Amino acid sequence: MLSVYDLSISFSRYSFGLKKREVRAIEDLYLQVSAGQIMAVIGQSGAGKSLLAHALLGILPRHALLTGSLFFKGRPLTEQRLAELRGREIALIPQSITSLNPLLRVGAQVARAARLSGVGKKEVRQAVQRAFARYGLKDDVASLFPHQLSGGMARRVLTATATVGRADLIVADEPVNGLDAPTARETLAHLRELADDGKGVLLITHDIEAALQVADKVTVFWAGTTLEVAAADDFREGGRLQHPYTRALWNALPANAFLSARQPALTPPGSPGCPFRLCCARQDSLCAERAPKLRNAGQGMVRCHHA
Repeated sequence: MLSVYDLSISFSRYSFGLKKREVRAIEDLYLQVSAGQIMAVIGQSGAGKSLLAHALLGILPRHALLTGSLFFKGRPLTEQRLAELRGREIALIPQSITSLNPLLRVGAQVARAARLSGVGKKEVRQAVQRAFARYGLKDDVASLFPHQLSGGMARRVLTATATVGRADLIVADEPVNGLDAPTARETLAHLRELADDGKGVLLITHDIEAALQVADKVTVFWAGTTLEVAAADDFREGGRLQHPYTRALWNALPANAFLSARQPALTPPGSPGCPFRLCCARQDSLCAERAPKLRNAGQGMVRCHHA
């Protein structure tokens, strides 16, 4: 359903003396999401996860420079096509609750999203009621303005807005932040239901444990690039993971007693070779000379010379 190849996003910045330089935020990023699948994208804050979501919706800042190839249902995602699909076939659950319109009652916002995604005028009211009930929102919440909602309620409204319609791809950017544990589980379970009904779900999160509750596959990000793509089962067993950074994330889970929980040592930015060689027992001269390319390995993909 969604294919992303060699995606790079950079921004121009001016330093002292008005010297212009390019800052690369995402580089050589690869991602695939199939219909009926939840692909979890995992990475620490600043890894470029939300920037990826904005690129897929065509809402990057004007000064962003994007290169690479994006395809949705086999066709290129051009700016014009993104504008046509946004909210209709591709829906976003944004990370920030400030995405809600502060001047419009939340019921009207969810109803507008339903109409935009193809729900008939006569069906909108029932669709909104179902969406509110699904996320534990009482009917009277529809008449409230965003500033009258708690943080958790606002996040549930955002999720209802993205899933009320008929979008085939749901991009969920940290959808359970600020939710209590039961509501978070219910939200993830509904994303699983959407995937089981044939939709594609891109679940962007820093919470590995939450993602593994529902994900089919996992893409691991670091510093704006894809390090490994693995089945969720590989994370549950751990020994199948191939990249040292991915294994460090797995070892840091509470269930694994926080073994080796420290972040891997990284080489200075701009240095040649693999950025993870300083923490890898298998490093050699090749690792110091050349950065690895993402390649097929077993049932997944990995960016490592020796995996």
